[in-house]
Amino acid sequence: MAQVEARTVLWYMTFIGFIVNYMIRINLNITIVDMIALNPTQNSSLENSTHLAALPELNERFSLERWFMDWANIPYEKKGFHWDAKQQSSLLGSFFWAHWTLQIPGGILATKYGTKLVFGWSNGIGVFCCFLIPIVSYWSYTGLIILRVFQGWVTGLAWPSMHVLTAKWIPPNERSKFVSAYLGSSVGVALFYPIFGYVIDWTRWEWVYYMCGIVGTLWFIAWQFLVFDSPAEHPRIADSERKYIEKSLGASIQTTKAPTPWKAIATSRPVWLNVVAQWGGIWGLFTLMTHAPTYFRQIHHWNIRATGFLSGLPHLMRMLFSYVFSILADYLLRTDRLSRTNVRKLATFICCGLKGFVVLALAYYGYNATAAIVLVTLATMLHGAVSSGPLASMVDLSPNYAGIVLGVSGMIGGMPGFISPYIVGQITYQNQTIEAWKNVFLISSMMLTGSGILYVLFSESTLQPWNSGCHQLPDPGLKELQNLGAGQDEEEKKPLKADHDEETHNVAEMETKTKSEGDEK
Repeated sequence: MAQVEARTVLWYMTFIGFIVNYMIRINLNITIVDMIALNPTQNSSLENSTHLAALPELNERFSLERWFMDWANIPYEKKGFHWDAKQQSSLLGSFFWAHWTLQIPGGILATKYGTKLVFGWSNGIGVFCCFLIPIVSYWSYTGLIILRVFQGWVTGLAWPSMHVLTAKWIPPNERSKFVSAYLGSSVGVALFYPIFGYVIDWTRWEWVYYMCGIVGTLWFIAWQFLVFDSPAEHPRIADSERKYIEKSLGASIQTTKAPTPWKAIATSRPVWLNVVAQWGGIWGLFTLMTHAPTYFRQIHHWNIRATGFLSGLPHLMRMLFSYVFSILADYLLRTDRLSRTNVRKLATFICCGLKGFVVLALAYYGYNATAAIVLVTLATMLHGAVSSGPLASMVDLSPNYAGIVLGVSGMIGGMPGFISPYIVGQITYQNQTIEAWKNVFLISSMMLTGSGILYVLFSESTLQPWNSGCHQLPDPGLKELQNLGAGQDEEEKKPLKADHDEETHNVAEMETKTKSEGDEK
C-alpha cells in the first residue's frame, strides 16, 4: 500500500485550518440576522409575520445560556437584541478592528517559532472564544464587541504564519496548487453559511457557536499530531519525498538566521503592488462576504435558510475555481508557456480587474433577484484566482521572508475588513434600499478594478536579491536534481528543471545589472 505523501496531508490540514479560520469570522454575519428583535412596523412581509407568530415557540427552544439565566433569575432580552443598524455594522466590523495589527508579528513569530505553533494556537484561541460569545451577548453589547475584537486580533496571526510553512515545504512550481488550500476559507463560508442557517431554523442561534467550538477543537487536536514545520522535522515522511522537497527548494531557503531586510521590503515595488492587489481584492471579497446575508434578507427578503444557502454558494464556487485555475497556472509555469510574472498578472487581472466589472454589473442589476444571485456568485468565484496571483507571488519574491511579506500585505490590505463595514453601515443606515446598495457595489468595483490595473501594469514576481541578502545565489545542482529519482516520477522532476532554469535566468539578470552598475560607477 502506497504511503500518503506528507505534502498531501499538509494540504488537507491547511485546507481545514482555513475552513475553521473563516468559520470563526463569519458566524456572527448570519447569527446576527436571528439575534435582532424583529419590529413588525419595519417590514410587514409574510416572512416576518410568520416569524413573529413563531416567536413563542422559538423562545422555548433550549440554549445553555437561557437555561442558566432563568435558573439564576438574571434578566435578559428574551425576544432579541435591540441593536440599530450602526450597532450591527460595528459588530460586523469589530472582528477586523485590531486584526491587522498582528499581521507582521504573525510572519515574524512563525519565522522564529514555526507555523505549527502560531497558526495552530491562533485558530485554537479563536475557537475557544466561540464558546463564550452567547453568554457575553446576553451580558453586554460592549462586552461582545470587546470579545470579537480580541477574537479578530488573535486570529490575525494565522494568515501570514502560513506562508512560512509554504516556503519550507512546497516546491516552486507546486505553489499555486498548494496555496489553493488557503481558499479553504471559501469552503468555510460556503459550507457553514447554509449549515448555520438550518441550525438557526431548527434550534437557536446559540447552537451555531457550540458547533464552531466543537469542530474547531477537533481540528486543533489533529493539527498538533499531523503537522510539522519542515520536512526534516517530520517523523513519518518518506526519505525520497524529503530529498525531493529539499533539493527543489535549493538555495532559496536559507538555513542560517539573518537580519530581516526591513528597508528592502519597505521600498520594494513588487511588495507594494501585492499590497495594492490585496487591498482591492479584500475590499470586494469582504463587502460581499460580510454583507451578503443582510443584502439578501433586506433587499430580496429571503428567509434564513435561503439566505444562508445563497450567501454560501458563491464561496464554494470560489474554492472550486481557485483549485482548477491553480492547476492551469502550475501547468503554464511547468511548460514555460508563460513567465512566472505573467502568470501572476493573469491571475490578478481575473481576481481583481474582471471581478470589478462583474461587481459593476451588480450595482446596476442587483434589483433583480436572479441577476443578483448570478453576479454575486460569479464575482466571488473569480476571486479564487488570488491563490495563483498575489498570494503565490509573495512566496515567489522571497521564500525566506514570505511570512513577513504577507504580514505587511495583511496589515495594510486587511484594513478594508473594518473600513468597508463602516462605510456600508453609513450608506445603508435607515436606508435599506437598492439605491443605497448600488453605491456600496460601485465603491467595491472601483477598488477592484483600480488595483487590478495597477498590478498588471507594474508588478513582477521574480526572486528578489534581498531574499538571501546578496546578489548571487548558489547553483542548487540541476544535475543532482535530475538524478534524484527515488520515489519521484518524471512529472515531478519537470517542475524542478523549469524552476531552476528560471532561477538561473534571474541570477544572470541580477549579475548583469550589478556589473553594469559597477561599470557606470
